[in-house]
Parts: sequence; structure tokens; C-alpha cells
Amino acid sequence: MKKPLLGMCVVAATALGLVSAAGAADKPISGNLRIVIGSSSTGGDTYQNAAIIADELSRHLDINAKVDAVGVSAAFQAVSRVKDGSTIMFFHDQSYLGHLLGLKGYQDLFTAYTVGPTVSINPGDAFVGAKDSKYKTIEDVIQGAAKGERIRVAIQPGGVSEVYYGALNNAIKVRYPGKEANLVTVKTGSQGDKNQLLFDRQAEVIHGSVQANEQYTRLPAEDQKAMRFYWLPARQATIAQANPEGMGATSREDLLKFTSPNVHVTLDGKQDFTFDKEFFFIYNKEMDPKVVAYLDKALGEIFAKGEVQKKLKQSFFIPNFQPSKQAEAYLMKKAAQSKKLIDATR
Repeated sequence: MKKPLLGMCVVAATALGLVSAAGAADKPISGNLRIVIGSSSTGGDTYQNAAIIADELSRHLDINAKVDAVGVSAAFQAVSRVKDGSTIMFFHDQSYLGHLLGLKGYQDLFTAYTVGPTVSINPGDAFVGAKDSKYKTIEDVIQGAAKGERIRVAIQPGGVSEVYYGALNNAIKVRYPGKEANLVTVKTGSQGDKNQLLFDRQAEVIHGSVQANEQYTRLPAEDQKAMRFYWLPARQATIAQANPEGMGATSREDLLKFTSPNVHVTLDGKQDFTFDKEFFFIYNKEMDPKVVAYLDKALGEIFAKGEVQKKLKQSFFIPNFQPSKQAEAYLMKKAAQSKKLIDATR
């Protein structure tokens, strides 16, 4: 009697193993998912976007997805070490712009890593000035440079703000060749640092954002901290998707006044420069394509429900889900266009 019983146990164990193996194949990510971001701040837009998406993945996949704000270098190192999909990276366009700008620690995104899906856009990047400045618009800034006035622009080097600066510099160069030298950078760190430079009048223009600087645009002109928006580089069609109330006390309609074609920062004399700041996932180059497909499917299902879009828009982010292959082609095209601009302004 013992032999049949032993045989039954073996069969049962084998069957259980097969079920477990099948389950693992169907669900290649389980337990904990670490999402490292290319920022060390837990208050910035990268963390905010990542936290919203991590929350949705946790519920949808019944896992514990945790966002880890480790900074650019540590994030790239972490995702380079882990091939099984238990650690993935979340960042924005700086992940390829850093390489194009020649910054240390940045490899070619499209050859060194696997590009995952895009999920959202921050349309709030802006160029901002003091409310009591003689420069009331971005056109005033351009004309000031054309007249020979030295205009200081505070940016954080290596990312989208440097590309925006390059676009403004290029616009002056296209319209008033040689006068672009009157626009100079003041390279600094955080948004707080840039704000302080404007408060102290150590810069005429700073790179800011709707989310971080809108509160200062509500102050009276006599307040030293009072600001005004000059230019929002995001596409008009992108900001048009935001909630009508916009951000703070500034409506969507008011924000659209600072976008092309209402504001002109020319790219080539024929069309205006526009740029959407995209957030997307980055994977280890050798991560199993099945895991890539699994995350694509999960995020596709999450966005199909429609709830995550509401959460993103509440924070003035625009939903923009594209699965991995589509996202890679889209971002490669953006990178090629950015390279032309970077090369033209060097």
C-alpha cells in the first residue's frame, strides 16, 4: 500500500510544481518591485508621477511597488545590475539629454538600456521672470538681447532646462545672428536655488514650473518674490488636455497664453520650438521580453480603467501611455530633434 501512496505524493508534488512554474510564467513579477528614480527629491515631479503609477501597479498586480529616490547615477547603476525586472527605473527626457549634452554618468539610453512605456507628461515647465522686471514677455527678453543687453538665465545643467535655454538662444541666433551671446546661463541646482537668484536679482530669467512658481505669480508687483510667466515650452495641445481650472489660481486658458502659437520662440524661422517633458520607464538591457510585455499589459489595463488619468490631472500632469516599442520609437525621434538643437547652439 505504501508504494501507491508514495506514487500519489510524487504525482501531486509534480503537479504542484507545474502549476507553480506556470504561475511564475504568467506572473513574472511578484512580491516587491523597486522603482528607482533619477531624482533624489521626494517632492519633485519625477517622484510625484512615479508614486502615482507605483500605487496603481501595486493594486493591479497585487505587489508591493516602492519608489526609491536615489538620484541619476545610482538609479542607472541599480537598473544595470538587476536583470529580472524586480528593479526598474523611472525618469524623464534627461535620461537621453544628459548623454547628448556630454554629461558624465550618462550612456546612450537606446543602446545601453531597454526603453519602457511612457506614462505621463509634465506640461508645467516654464521660463519665469520678476513681475517688476522691464521684460514683460519672452519677446521683450529676445529684443533685449538683440539690443545688446546682457540677460542672465538660471538653469539646472544637463536636463530639459538646458535644452529650453538652448532653444531660446537659438531663436535669438536665427532672428538676430551674433546677438545670442547676450543671453548667458547661470548654472545652479534646485528650484529653490533658481528662485533665490531671481529674488536677489542675480538673474533676469529662471527655469521654473507652473507647479512650483504659480504661487509667486499671484503676489503684487511690489513684492520682491512676485513673478510672471514668460513661456511654457509644452505643446499647446498638451496643456489643452489639463483640467479647466489649471493650477492654483491660474486657469488652463491663462496658461495657454504662454504657449506657441501665442508665444514665439522660433526653431528655424518657420516653426516654433515646443517640447513636452515625458516620464517613462527604463529597464535593464537584458530583461526578459516577457517581463516587458507583462508590464506593458498591466499599464495598458490600468490606463484603460481611466482612474489614473484623473489622479495625474489633479497634479497638473497629462496622461500619455505608450507601450514600450511605440515609446522607444517616439523618444528616439525626440532625441534626434534635440541633438540638432544642441549641436546648433554649441
